[in-house]
Amino acid sequence: MNTPARAQLVRVAERERAPVAFTLDGEPALALEGDTVLTAVLTCAGHLRHNEFSGQPRAGFCMMGACQDCWIATADGERLRACSSFIRAGMQLVTGSGGAP
Repeated sequence: MNTPARAQLVRVAERERAPVAFTLDGEPALALEGDTVLTAVLTCAGHLRHNEFSGQPRAGFCMMGACQDCWIATADGERLRACSSFIRAGMQLVTGSGGAP
């Protein structure tokens, strides 16, 4: 599995898990079974969403669901906490400000 140049995270272990296909901003992407949405997105992209006030990119903060900084939207408008939601095959995720609380 290749890591895109713009990825925030680089996978160094557990590469044997089954791949999970999803879309990120309308583009096909791959994660591994058992990845959180946060891990899935940040191994493919440089940010999770844009801050609703400053427009600056955000990539999560506490990584355990306490800070409210990891919200992301699905293409149908559902909001998810990326750090505590697991990736599912076919998910359609959007990194725009639509994921902000």
